[in-house]
Amino acid sequence: MSMAVGEKGPMVEMNVTPLIDVLLVLIITFMVITPLTPKGLNALVPQPDPNAKPSQDVLNRTVVITIDRGRNIKINQDPVAITDLGTRLDDIFKNRNERIVFVKGDDALEFNTVAQVIDIAKGVGIDKIGLVTESLQEGQ
Repeated sequence: MSMAVGEKGPMVEMNVTPLIDVLLVLIITFMVITPLTPKGLNALVPQPDPNAKPSQDVLNRTVVITIDRGRNIKINQDPVAITDLGTRLDDIFKNRNERIVFVKGDDALEFNTVAQVIDIAKGVGIDKIGLVTESLQEGQ
């Protein structure tokens, strides 16, 4: 760029205002997008063979609470009154590290009865409670 002294001709200056506006839009866009990138590791957990039969040890540790149409409760085929359910579960899980229970209710039951059993189990301190459905029971 040359400059003439004493002459008043057209002066060429670069207007940086639109460039700054574009730059600010890009900065804001990248600031919004950056926290959405996933963090952590993608890990694949080994899955058990679906055709393999569960071992006897796993079957012995599994606790299933069954509720039939007459609201009779059983823990692994042992009948239990609903008033004694908390103490029985506490006795079963006294020396166990994993506190997992499966609840299997009859289709004709209202969920209120199943929710009451789940509430008792949570009150005893059971960490995980699974619901057994017909499709899960059939192995699908």
